[in-house]
Amino acid sequence: MGGAPEETIVKFEDIKKSYMIGAQEVPVLKGVSLSVEKGEFVGIMGVSGSGKSTMLNILGLLDVPTGGRYILNGRLVENLSDDELAELRNISIGFIFQSFNLFPHLSVEQNIEVPMVYGEIPSRKRREIAKSLAERVGLGHRLKHKPSELSGGECQRIAIARALGNNPAFLLADEPTGNLDEKTSHEILELFHELHARNQMTLVMVTHNILLEKDFDRVIYLRDGRLSSKDEFRGSGG
Repeated sequence: MGGAPEETIVKFEDIKKSYMIGAQEVPVLKGVSLSVEKGEFVGIMGVSGSGKSTMLNILGLLDVPTGGRYILNGRLVENLSDDELAELRNISIGFIFQSFNLFPHLSVEQNIEVPMVYGEIPSRKRREIAKSLAERVGLGHRLKHKPSELSGGECQRIAIARALGNNPAFLLADEPTGNLDEKTSHEILELFHELHARNQMTLVMVTHNILLEKDFDRVIYLRDGRLSSKDEFRGSGG
């Protein structure tokens, strides 16, 4: 049988997004419908101008659509207040960025704890979780180090550990290997596969790198603000 409704983590129903430039309305997403099931590793691919960044921002509750419905882990997003969106974002989505976005003045342990602080997890429990997550990404021996003392790959591993802090519904990764060399990129992708296989983590990764297609359970292709087939995507220069 297919996945039950409660297993659907992300659901877009005819999502549209337009921006006003002066007096002119410019459509960016033009009616996107998709779903991501629990435990999937999904890639989202699109060239510059395809609407990929806008989709990322809507997925991550950093922006709201101008039309359609977004249902995240069973909750309809469109009627939530800014405070409710911020709370849902913190507990439901683990963010992993191309540039790591670690706080340079905080230790590895403190960086991992940041989402848990906003989640109001007690300090002793935060430290226990941070230690466990650092060990899970192979950096349990680096807890007291600052980001400046780590390599790029180590920084991304810590960012992944931080993203797991509140046991989110899914991880949303934005070009997470974009600033890494080939060997380190491979190691980070291996870590994603391990999380996916061992922990049934749901992962959504935005990338323009078609060489990563083989790494995903499924790829969603975007072209000119709409879903596209693989052949259409490649024909657009993707």
